[in-house]
Amino acid sequence: MQGIAKEMNLSETTFILPRDPALERERGIRVRIFTVQEELSFAGHPTLGTAFALRGLEMAKNPGEKSGIEKPGPQKIVLELNLGKVPVTFEDGGDEETFGEMTQVDPTFGMQHDREAVAHATGVPAANFDESLPIQTVSTGVPFTIAPLKSLASLQKLQIDLNGAAEYLARTQGKFFYFVCRETVDHEARLHARMLFYNGEDPATGSAAGCAAGWMVAHSIARPDERVLIEQGVEMKRPSRIFVRASCQNNRSNNRIVNVRVGGHSVEIMRGEIFL
Repeated sequence: MQGIAKEMNLSETTFILPRDPALERERGIRVRIFTVQEELSFAGHPTLGTAFALRGLEMAKNPGEKSGIEKPGPQKIVLELNLGKVPVTFEDGGDEETFGEMTQVDPTFGMQHDREAVAHATGVPAANFDESLPIQTVSTGVPFTIAPLKSLASLQKLQIDLNGAAEYLARTQGKFFYFVCRETVDHEARLHARMLFYNGEDPATGSAAGCAAGWMVAHSIARPDERVLIEQGVEMKRPSRIFVRASCQNNRSNNRIVNVRVGGHSVEIMRGEIFL
């Protein structure tokens, strides 16, 4: 699987592993996710895309009647990843494309970072960071260090020292940096985002977007349960529209962010066979 993922050279490649139908009904459809370098316990967009693909296969196995009316696909698919169960629900919008939304595990909030230290590690000037918001590590399965910048221009021109960033993240229990800013290309978007990794760039990072959803609610950039848009992949001409929301559970001691959801639309662009 690792060899195939490296050969595909995509951000992530997923593998669906068949098993006993009774076990599948109980625990979900077994899926493993690989980047070009390693296996991940969770990643957002391959999870969502795989669920869309499985839904399409299910619809192809159970076509509608000869009347030509297409039989609706399943409204929920549960995947079992290395992280555990991740449910994906679907909303059919009539003439519009189907919208899929995954529920990620509740976020854990890690350390808030010193801007000068992050600037030194990444090579991004300290003056480019948004001082009104914290640089913070958040995880819904994979820990992302969310780094807010002041302007769209600084994010569009972003260049980072990947080795320095990796060394810093290893010391601070992060996996990747997720750079964001509140100035956007699309006026409907709440954040503009970029994620540089493995000497390349990810056009859409659903796991990081889920972390950003919790971070936005925690820091009053989005209201609880408000579905907002994150735009990503614009600079690499592979624009993605990621819709996110998160809830806030109030108790006497603190406000806990829960029920992180990440969704969007999926388009099939390629189909083929691999001979081993």
